[in-house]
Amino acid sequence: MSTGSANVAAHLARMARDRPHALALSAPSGKDARGRTRYVHLSYAQLREEAGRLARGLRAIGIGPGVRTALMVPPSLDLFALVFGLFEAGAPLVMVDPGMGLRNLGDCLARAEPRAFIGVPRAHAARTLLGWARPSVEISVHVAPRSTRWLGLSPRGHAIDDVRALGEAAGSAPPPDVSPGDLAAVLFTSGSTGPPKGALYRHATFSAQVEQIRAMYDIRPGEIDLPTFPLFALFDPALGMQTVLPDMDATRPADVDPRAVVQAVQSFGVTNMFGSPALLDTVARWAVPEGVTLPTLRRVISAGAPVAPRILEAFGKLLPEGARIHTPYGATEALPVATIDHLEVLGATRARTERGEGICVGRPVPSAHVEVIRIEDGPIPRWSDDLRVPPGTIGEIMVRGPQVTHAYLGDPEPTARAKIDVDGQIAHRMGDLGWFDAEGRLWFCGRKSHRVVLSDGTTLFTEPCEGPFSAQPEFRRAALTGPLVRGVVVPVMCLEPWTFPRTAEARARLIARAREVAAAHDTTRGLATFLLHPGFPVDVRHNAKIRREDLVGWAAREVARGRAG
Repeated sequence: MSTGSANVAAHLARMARDRPHALALSAPSGKDARGRTRYVHLSYAQLREEAGRLARGLRAIGIGPGVRTALMVPPSLDLFALVFGLFEAGAPLVMVDPGMGLRNLGDCLARAEPRAFIGVPRAHAARTLLGWARPSVEISVHVAPRSTRWLGLSPRGHAIDDVRALGEAAGSAPPPDVSPGDLAAVLFTSGSTGPPKGALYRHATFSAQVEQIRAMYDIRPGEIDLPTFPLFALFDPALGMQTVLPDMDATRPADVDPRAVVQAVQSFGVTNMFGSPALLDTVARWAVPEGVTLPTLRRVISAGAPVAPRILEAFGKLLPEGARIHTPYGATEALPVATIDHLEVLGATRARTERGEGICVGRPVPSAHVEVIRIEDGPIPRWSDDLRVPPGTIGEIMVRGPQVTHAYLGDPEPTARAKIDVDGQIAHRMGDLGWFDAEGRLWFCGRKSHRVVLSDGTTLFTEPCEGPFSAQPEFRRAALTGPLVRGVVVPVMCLEPWTFPRTAEARARLIARAREVAAAHDTTRGLATFLLHPGFPVDVRHNAKIRREDLVGWAAREVARGRAG
């Protein structure tokens, strides 16, 4: 493949040409005699060769340009080779988060209508039993040794070994031409604020993201990455970083064994790490008291939900001087949008967050044109200047640029509500609320769908109301909800203590403390109803976003029963 190709797989081809013998990928492979994780490895040349072999084999069985292909393979050498093999074959891949639940998985696959399905045995078993994408799937590939083919697999299916053999026999057949506007992937949102939606990624979208991430964080070939979220790992070969796959369940980042993360960082000399706020919190709460340090880390990237300043402060204690924790802002539909590092948060914006101004997500990246527009729940088909709100005013965040996806797969209504035509360029409405400060920094004030509108027209925004409570040592998290109680919207502040009180007296003390906090801040002075919760429900992807839709139903029941403080 020409390294100048529009195909995102060309990034891997370029690295294989420039750094053929450098390690590209290291994956866990059991334990050694002392219980430490063993790893298997591929160089860039080996990964490129395997991806090319699979691309040719996939085309030989009918998986080629335009053939949407569902891929359900856990983080592994096979996953990386298949992803880049599908890109090279011109087959758009469909990625669905396995942690989103069986029902959502089935709905996503039905909407995506993949013609091909590549998966491990348990994925094929679930597809067969639950009928996932049954009307559309014509080709199946089983990522398993030959000895497991008896596990209820379709006789029409192909074993991955057979696909490799076909690719080997095909020799050096040239890959199909791909244009920048061709579909590369369908990536589904987490579904944490509604039904998951499939964002359409063009090859140009991926390439723009790669270049922005490289430039934003000065990532150099030869760095070593520990990505604890599989989707972010797929950027590594294009960035020239060695990927060290962590020994963990990627669907449960909050439950990671901190020692496994520390072992991987220290064993490989990891320089870059991605982790959700929940994972960083788990690692820091174990590692800081143990006196652990991670001296090789230059850069930590955390996203998926707002990162509490206390987490940044704690994890920062593990890092050497000069290292940074970056918290990029974006979404599946548009990434990256803005970024800020932990030193600026702790030194310049933390106090404002704790006063109730929202969470600062930094300055927009160079390729992102960001506007804050008036809050509208319905579609806005075309841009007009009167949509823009004055600086300092809270509105909806809108972004346009090469990293912005243009539509959702098979969902015209959500597409209409999320996209705006700006002189022929598609802009994405983030569904997030925020404002710009005088220094040009963007502040996040919560999801548009989570704002609480009272009967007198007053609007309460989640992050500004929650900040003062989350800053208190008694509370791990806070969540503003607006349940409908006897026909009236009641603003309720739900609070998750670090340790849930067992006695009525202890609960009363926490509620009294919450009232003191509310009375001391402008954004919370009108709050009068408080509830203590033993553990907020969170999203399945990052274990960090609060599932407010679940929480508001709980709050409505508790208030109706007279249990609020």
